[in-house]
Amino acid sequence: MRTDSSPGSLPAREHLPAAGAGTPALDVVIPVYNEEKDLRPCVLRLHDHLTRTFPYAFRITVADNASTDATPHVAARLAAELAEVTAFRLEQKGRGRALRTVWSASDAPVLAYMDVDLSTDLNALLPLVAPLISGHSDLAIGSRLARSSRVVRGAKREFISRSYNLILRGSLQARFSDAQCGFKAIRRDVAQVLLPLVEDTGWFFDTEMLVLAERAGCRIHEVPVDWVDDPDSTVHIVKTATEDLKGVWRVGKALATGSLPLDRLARPFGDDPRDRDLTDVPQGLARQLVGFCAVGVLSTLFYLLLYSGFRHFGGSQLANALALLVSAVANTAANRRLTFGVRGRGGAVRHQAQGLVVFGIGLALTAGSLAALNAATADPGHSTELAVLIAANLAATVLRFLLFRAWVFPDAPPAGDAPLIADPPDGALPEPYRSWSDATVRLQPVPHADTDPRDGR
Repeated sequence: MRTDSSPGSLPAREHLPAAGAGTPALDVVIPVYNEEKDLRPCVLRLHDHLTRTFPYAFRITVADNASTDATPHVAARLAAELAEVTAFRLEQKGRGRALRTVWSASDAPVLAYMDVDLSTDLNALLPLVAPLISGHSDLAIGSRLARSSRVVRGAKREFISRSYNLILRGSLQARFSDAQCGFKAIRRDVAQVLLPLVEDTGWFFDTEMLVLAERAGCRIHEVPVDWVDDPDSTVHIVKTATEDLKGVWRVGKALATGSLPLDRLARPFGDDPRDRDLTDVPQGLARQLVGFCAVGVLSTLFYLLLYSGFRHFGGSQLANALALLVSAVANTAANRRLTFGVRGRGGAVRHQAQGLVVFGIGLALTAGSLAALNAATADPGHSTELAVLIAANLAATVLRFLLFRAWVFPDAPPAGDAPLIADPPDGALPEPYRSWSDATVRLQPVPHADTDPRDGR
């Protein structure tokens, strides 16, 4: 997993400015490998659809992944016949490598890709990219698993697809519904930040990109699609599934250890242009309050379960102290990661030590409440004890948030501008990809992935 890049912060979501004459608003990439039979009808059909229905200038880029048949010649002829078609040749295999190369160099503000078999109905293309053009979303994916989707495919592929997405939800806490549908789009300014963090160069590329985008706070728009399985697909299911599971393990390990700098990508409060004139609002306060409340609710339930269990083996004071100690450690760890966005192991021991000080204050409040209850009533009922403890914990919670925000996890100073990555040499890419001018943001070309000898796709 790459950790040596400095991608900077995600840009604010804004409606794309009107493109200049001849500048495409959309670049649709079709990655192909030995598709001499299907490439021409696919491009012609897509070109006709975009010409008739798409209200912006567009480009279709055929990204050839080291084909050994006549695919490069077919692509070259299409580029010669149609002004909106560009052919690009890579000497290494890998769908992810092709998408990274073309997307990182394209001058179109919206980047998309689709499989050459056009299994997805093209009527979903405009709904896919419209939220990106408007600034509502950062990425968009076609979903075959949405309730309103209409899908025709065999039982084996249906089982594999649903199982894979269940694995992603269970292991990586992914909330998007369909990672494998070959119908996705991303804003170019967002791609420039995310692509340096994506390591895979094969079929796991878009899954990894979606997981990192979701963890970085990007908004992912899902479009229900009509999809018909291609019976002649050349995808090797077993090999692809094995590589995908390896990718899930690698990404999960990187996220668990905090080796990815995703905290630098999360948008602060005020990413909406309407919020930029607000004053006297601490950065991230709204998001932190929501996260702290969610963690607090779960911690309280955890505490009550522990207290009820410890109460069977000791007195109320001992049960309260043990339950509060265990839940405080869990609460500090959860707030450190989820509420205040601190990742990695740096400072973890100090944070827990400070959290224990906060725990001591909470213990004093709850212990004092129990002592007052016992002084007022000789034999209070269990439900009465719980009610008093809940009230005391609510008071301790308010104080805990203030101490966490001001002392344990104070806001870090804003990072300086990330250094720009060197531009590629002139002539390394076709002419449409040499322009990097943009009305709103200076982009960073993304370095190509290192060659992976295990990548046989």
